[in-house]
Amino acid sequence: MGLKRAAAVAATTLIGAGTAAVAAGRYAGDAALRTVPGHPPPGEHRLTVHDVTPGTGAAPGAITLTRAPATLRPGTYGLAGRGLHAVVGDVVADVSHPHDCVVRRLERVTHGAPAPGDRVWLTPQTHRGNPRDALGIDHADVDVPGELGPLPAWFVPGARDTWVLAVHGLGTTREHTLTVLPFLHRQRLPVLALAYRGDPGAPRPSHGISHFGAREWRDLDAAIRYALRNGARRVVLYGWSTGATMALLTALRDTGSALSDRVAGVVLDAPLLDWPAALGALAAHRLPASLIPLAVRATEGRTGLAPEGLLTAADPTLLDVPALVVHGTDDPVAPLLHSRELAARRPELITLRTVRGAGHAASWNVDPTGYEEALRRFLIPLM
Repeated sequence: MGLKRAAAVAATTLIGAGTAAVAAGRYAGDAALRTVPGHPPPGEHRLTVHDVTPGTGAAPGAITLTRAPATLRPGTYGLAGRGLHAVVGDVVADVSHPHDCVVRRLERVTHGAPAPGDRVWLTPQTHRGNPRDALGIDHADVDVPGELGPLPAWFVPGARDTWVLAVHGLGTTREHTLTVLPFLHRQRLPVLALAYRGDPGAPRPSHGISHFGAREWRDLDAAIRYALRNGARRVVLYGWSTGATMALLTALRDTGSALSDRVAGVVLDAPLLDWPAALGALAAHRLPASLIPLAVRATEGRTGLAPEGLLTAADPTLLDVPALVVHGTDDPVAPLLHSRELAARRPELITLRTVRGAGHAASWNVDPTGYEEALRRFLIPLM
């Protein structure tokens, strides 16, 4: 039974309209919030592979995919599926293909082999594996003592005493941090890439669902303590999506970490501050539209988050350190409006960089050169 049909059945077969509404809302909220590896990231659809042309020598191959907004976006992305991970580049316009398909460059295949008929999706994660296997960068596997238990992390050493603490967001894993790891490594910055509650190998959160960073930020607080105990003098908090929300909440004076005075700055890539909007985007491809308001109410009850909770908690007037906010103009999950408002309230501290055509947490994928240059300019005074 499909997820939408199952949700509809849950709403109509239980005795009593009130009971049905509660059950359907809870079912809908779970379906939206239990985003796990092996499924499309927020806002992305499954696509069909129609044709594959292998590369020859140094020349890339080509892959033909279902035509959709995602497959028309500019940039370089991971292509994931069951037992598959590859990297695709820009759209190839000058080759013959059916009108309902798109041809993209097939840059490399890192796991498995794409074949016609495969169901796949695009992801901002362009690497698979750990820093050593994926990039040839030495690292140590460490455990960070967290509130709920040990948190696995990759530590990449560097010569500086300012560490970068990197945290991924919804629908990805710490492998997402590998996109910028070569850049950070060239800057000789130590990097701690953290797996937090709910991630594979990390403690299970309450109810097994995401709190959009509202509780998860405490794991980033634990990472600060770990870094300071192991040689860091200051830290830069760097997050994507809910990881960006975690970074912002951790850095705030009074309401965030007790060690916020050791935070040198924050990098926020697509911060997720409007959780009802995000939940609606997560649920839209899985559930009937009529269940989405029920899902929001059920999630509010289970997480303790008020609809304006994250927007209120992420109060930029409590921010004492510089922030770089990067946000794509085509983000279907975290509205760009809120990043604009965040920057407008503290223009002396917050720099906003928008990336045209980028989806959720995919600004690097669209413009890696411009992204890394903005990151370099931001980080230089903090090193």
